[in-house]
Amino acid sequence: MSDSIKHECGIALLRLRKPLSYYQKKYGTALYGLNKMYLLMQKQVNRGQDGAGIVNIKLDTKPGLPYISRRRSVEPNSIQDVFLKISDNFKKIKHRYPQQFKNSQWLKENCSFMGELFLGHLRYGTYGGNSISQCHPFLRQNNWKSRNLVLAGNFNMTNVEELFNQLVELGQHPKEKSDTITILEKIGHFTDEENSRLYHKYKSTNKTNTEISKLIEENLDIGNILTNASKKWDGGYVLSGLLGHGDAFALRDPHGIRPAYYYSDEEIVVVTSERPVIQTAFNVDFNNIHELPRGKAIIIKKNGEFSFKNIIPQRKRTACSFERIYFSR
Repeated sequence: MSDSIKHECGIALLRLRKPLSYYQKKYGTALYGLNKMYLLMQKQVNRGQDGAGIVNIKLDTKPGLPYISRRRSVEPNSIQDVFLKISDNFKKIKHRYPQQFKNSQWLKENCSFMGELFLGHLRYGTYGGNSISQCHPFLRQNNWKSRNLVLAGNFNMTNVEELFNQLVELGQHPKEKSDTITILEKIGHFTDEENSRLYHKYKSTNKTNTEISKLIEENLDIGNILTNASKKWDGGYVLSGLLGHGDAFALRDPHGIRPAYYYSDEEIVVVTSERPVIQTAFNVDFNNIHELPRGKAIIIKKNGEFSFKNIIPQRKRTACSFERIYFSR
């Protein structure tokens, strides 16, 4: 490793596996996912107070309608700032459309942050200043859903110069030399490659471009993307990502330097940096929450099914001492 490993941010990835109407009926609100995200982030506030951000993705939106919402803040009490602004918007909508506010489908079609897929981040600054441009989640945009990439993580890459040069060798022109940008663009590059591979595969079957787009979304190999992107990564990391059409992932470094835990049931799949926050937010037993194995990714497909993929061979476990001591429960 070329530089010392620093520490720690917090992540929260949440996938709702049921329609919003299900949560409206069972829990009395279609804002169930957003409320849980606030708990997941607030209970991890110790992991970073330099900034906070959240992204939400709606599944199966019609063309012409927005499907990605993002809000970030570097204000003091950044979590409260993010969610207060989101909440204020909902209060205005409820006041103006009291009847429609009870309709979960209407909310999904007309309101931001009413999708099924969430990614939240708490920032502990280890690079540069503390501007909004350095606040996760980061977004790599494209007009094809399956090429949109959202990324957030708890990571510190120790070979940023090497990773930057790799992007240049790929023909890219990176806008800055930071581990966040290099990782985002590296994953983005292989996301584009995977999309192109599938496009050419299905194009030969004489299907329309609309049909091909749907096939790409169904068959995108996230494991292949991450395996190719991570070959030269050196450092401690838990990286979480969303693709615009609805796939999601979380990948842990092969040494297990950064922590990650997951839980699933018929309603949700959730990944966080700390186990107790899942216990508290969802009132589940400690033993039902599992550590994400080092070197593996949990991959959640658009249909809500998830699996685990070996991305990088496991190496000697060297969990960060700061993580073990300062964040010990």
